Formats: sequence, C-alpha cells, structure tokens
Amino acid sequence: MSDEHGTAPAGSEGGPRPEPLRFFGTTWLNHDNGYTPRRIAAAVGSLAAAVASCLVLRFAFEGLQIADTGSFVAVLVVAMFAICSALAFRQTWDGFGKRPDLDRQASLRGLLAIGFVGSLLAYFFRSLTEAPGERLHREEYEAALQQHEKRTSRRTRNPSKKRRRA
Repeated sequence: MSDEHGTAPAGSEGGPRPEPLRFFGTTWLNHDNGYTPRRIAAAVGSLAAAVASCLVLRFAFEGLQIADTGSFVAVLVVAMFAICSALAFRQTWDGFGKRPDLDRQASLRGLLAIGFVGSLLAYFFRSLTEAPGERLHREEYEAALQQHEKRTSRRTRNPSKKRRRA
C-alpha cells in the first residue's frame, strides 16, 4: 500500500501520508489526540522498565556472588553489561536520527539484546523532548510533501513555445 517513507500509493490522491510511530501513531504530526500524555507515558514507562531491568540484573549478579564464581567473572559480567548497554544506547539514539542499516542491525542484534538497559534509557531521554523518531519522520514527511508539491504543481507556460538560446 505505501512505501517505507509513508507516501501514498501511486494511484491515490491527497499526497503523502505520515508514517505512524510506535505508541504515537500519527499524533506526532500535529501534536494532537493525546500526544503529550503519550509522551509522558512513554518516558515514565521506559524509565520504569529500565529500573526494573536493573533490579533483575542485580539479582542475577547476587546469584553469581552466591555461587562464588570469583571476582574475575563478576568483573567480566559487569563490564559486558556496561559496554553492551553503552553500545545499545548509542545505536538506539542514532536510530532516532537516521534510518538504521539493516545488515548492521542484524549483526548487532545479540549485543543489543544484552544491552537492553541502554536502549530503554535512550528511549526515555528522547521521550523528554519529542516522540522517539519524530524528527526523522517529520523530515522525511516534509521532503515527501515537497516532492509531491513539485510533481503536482501546474505549469505556467506552454513548454513548446520555449525560447531557444542561440
């Protein structure tokens, strides 16, 4: 029906349509129909999920201590979660500004799953200023509107009477 940039099908009228965002639909376009409460809910929900995830990770770490695996394993686990969370934060944050490379995303899937706390925190911080991904979708939508306007604007003169330069 529509391509990846949310434009209308070739035969339909009315121009491009905005691409819906997760949890926001198309309310990001005009900031209507509960946009602000949705943004607040997204921020609170992602922060609550990050806190709950940290508690679960703490219980897992305590399990390692009870198992008496040694300080080397404990340091490795903490370093793994810290590095993976930092990489997941950066990857998620960059994904709000440009379309992610699908091949790179697939190769980092396991690493991003381990660093899920970083992704949740990126979602939280972005929700404080806008709907996550709103700026990217707005830029793409406005570019599609401009292209549609250029394609559908009427000509002002007859092109067959164009003056030829000597």
